[in-house]
Amino acid sequence: MLETSARLLRLLSLLQARTDWTGAELAGRLRVGLRTVRRDVERLRELGYPVDATPGVAGGYRLGVGAALPPLLLDDEEAVAVAISLRTAATGSVAGLEEGAVRALAKLQQLLPSRLRHRVEAFRAATVALPGAAGPEVGADLLAAIAAACRDLRRVRLRHRGRDGVTVREVEPHRLVHTPRRWYLVAWDVAKDDWRTFRVDRIEEPLGPPGARFTPRLPPEEDVAAHVSHAITSAPYAYQARVLFHAPLEAVAPRTSPAAGRLEPVDARTCLFTAGSNSLHELAVHVAAKGFDFEVLEPPELVPVLREVRDRLDRAVSRGTRRWR
Repeated sequence: MLETSARLLRLLSLLQARTDWTGAELAGRLRVGLRTVRRDVERLRELGYPVDATPGVAGGYRLGVGAALPPLLLDDEEAVAVAISLRTAATGSVAGLEEGAVRALAKLQQLLPSRLRHRVEAFRAATVALPGAAGPEVGADLLAAIAAACRDLRRVRLRHRGRDGVTVREVEPHRLVHTPRRWYLVAWDVAKDDWRTFRVDRIEEPLGPPGARFTPRLPPEEDVAAHVSHAITSAPYAYQARVLFHAPLEAVAPRTSPAAGRLEPVDARTCLFTAGSNSLHELAVHVAAKGFDFEVLEPPELVPVLREVRDRLDRAVSRGTRRWR
């Protein structure tokens, strides 16, 4: 009986870990035959777990949607990770998530054994949130609907607020990407016949019903995060800057971020920084503050602004020297 119970728990854990399993895969993981897998699936159904099955050679099993949420099976590291993530989510940028995260955390902490509860409590006691400039909030339901469309390969119709007002876009969603302040959707725009990046906080709720299934396309780049970095640091701005740093990429990278600009190696001693802004003064200060020698490749209008910033700094140094000498 103990062996059967342990195997059922293992089977349930596998079904929760991945969407689809073939019978042969489950049999291999459990080290039993296909008949035993079928019997164990029936036992789970009798216990109230909605396990869906697809017959045939390519068939398999998946944990279906039931009337009640089945208990999750978490090992020690997973339980601590979930608890810490819930505590972080309680102060995040997803609208409506804070209250749900606090409730879920309270339930989880009641179930944690003392050895794990102490680890989570130590994290709470040692952590202080520093208020800062918060990004625009997005709805948890909207994020969940977009994520589901990405997973299920379903077209969606978006009402997106852009520079030209609200436009309706039919897209094939690919990935959600987020920075500390914003969420972005990378999707294939059917009308534009090209990849586009949408700020999720500019997508009006509610999201339209899921559309037809689509065949996934090759992503715009192997690194989707790099694609979003390029999109959000260049296209929306009035000025596009290309700056050559006389320093290796490994030295410059820790002083920038994907949300601030795109960094690419040129050779072992130089790297190219691409960024956008609506202010040449902001670009000048941002580049100069990196702390490396550089040259401006474009735009040429940035060079006189750098001279202006240099002269202002010289005057500040002169005043400070007279005051403190």
